[in-house]
Amino acid sequence: MSDVRARIAADMPRAWRELAELVKFRSVADERQFPREECVGAAEWVRDAFVDAGLETAELIETVDGSLAVVGHRAAPEGAPTVLLYSHYDVQPPGDDKLWSSAPFELTERDGRWYGRGAADCKGNVVMHLLALRALGDELGVGITVVSEGSEEMGTGGLEHLVLERPELFASDIIVVADTGNAAVGQPTVTTTLRGIANVVVRIDTLEGEVHSGMYGGPAPDALAALIQLLSTLRDAHGNTVVDGLTTDQTWDGIAYEAGRFRADAGVLDGVGLAGSSSVADAVWARPALTVLGIDCPPVVGSAAAISPTASARLNLRVPPGIDAQQAQDALTAHLKAHVPWNARITVEPEAVGSPFEARTDGPGYAALGDALAEAFGQPVAAAGQGGSIPLCNVLAETFPKAEIILMGVEEPLARIHAPNESVDPREIENLAGAEALFLQKLGASDR
Repeated sequence: MSDVRARIAADMPRAWRELAELVKFRSVADERQFPREECVGAAEWVRDAFVDAGLETAELIETVDGSLAVVGHRAAPEGAPTVLLYSHYDVQPPGDDKLWSSAPFELTERDGRWYGRGAADCKGNVVMHLLALRALGDELGVGITVVSEGSEEMGTGGLEHLVLERPELFASDIIVVADTGNAAVGQPTVTTTLRGIANVVVRIDTLEGEVHSGMYGGPAPDALAALIQLLSTLRDAHGNTVVDGLTTDQTWDGIAYEAGRFRADAGVLDGVGLAGSSSVADAVWARPALTVLGIDCPPVVGSAAAISPTASARLNLRVPPGIDAQQAQDALTAHLKAHVPWNARITVEPEAVGSPFEARTDGPGYAALGDALAEAFGQPVAAAGQGGSIPLCNVLAETFPKAEIILMGVEEPLARIHAPNESVDPREIENLAGAEALFLQKLGASDR
């Protein structure tokens, strides 16, 4: 391990250069915001980089959503397992550049962290894979399949369709999904659960049109007030999510998430309390969570003294393992219809659902990675959940039921993924690359 770690440490200046080159690509998989050429350029860069790192073949495959998946292979020695290494090169839109302390598509170092859109999510994981493969070189004793997705952040499902259409490209014994992260910098963590998603759009209609609040206010049914009252039924007095017919008391049995650290990670303002009465870990990893993503109603600026005849909201319901996402969406729809005030007209439009995921943790791959992470970081490995969804994990689990799926990555809370000033701690890249290299060494040695 010391030789591999030394090679990775010596390779970190190259890792900076590679991440800087990759971050420059404005690879948002939405041509309404950035030209397609940005994603194409990033895909070509990733393909060429993995060939340079020792893959025998690598190609760009266009998926049904128009994105390009990078798929590469290095054949396994006789009797050795094949490991799939996943990442994605597309990124979230940067949002308002004024909220960034440095240009979002220019990798910038400040206070020991590397800043830029995608530096952690997920281009930092692309570079982590490259470091691990280069460190092993010809010492690699397993087969490798590399997959880098081009539309993960948009959730349009291109890669999931490709897995179903051409499963032979992805057949592996162990799948490492590098798109999560440690519970804290330096705390080696594997993600064992992912919450699913069940969104709806609810609309309230009460009047034929706007009417004057002075003449009609009081008895006239205000659609916005009705919507506000309806949404309030989705939280109890403590702030816990409550949906009729939905289990909301599950508990988390992995690593704890201290309230003080959560406050800092989430940027909770001083004096403002946390919602809910459970532990933070229960709330973010084991229980459903309802978020109001947006409301359509008159804006404050330009608003008139009128009663709103219609109002709508988009609701995001995160669904933990143990709860069926479709049943959760059905329960949310039924709850909204049952609790709408004043017999107002209500329309609930369901959006696509995504199932939760729970990884197997009893296989040899999981054990080998746990040992490798503990050795690389110098402390025991923790198990955590993830509030977000990765639909690909469910597709891979259904397509390859015998494969172990392991989730890890360079994205820890300080990375502020999806937000302005996203960053990565280079120590996370270096240590995880060392862990991945040792993990692949262990697998190769165990099968010889």
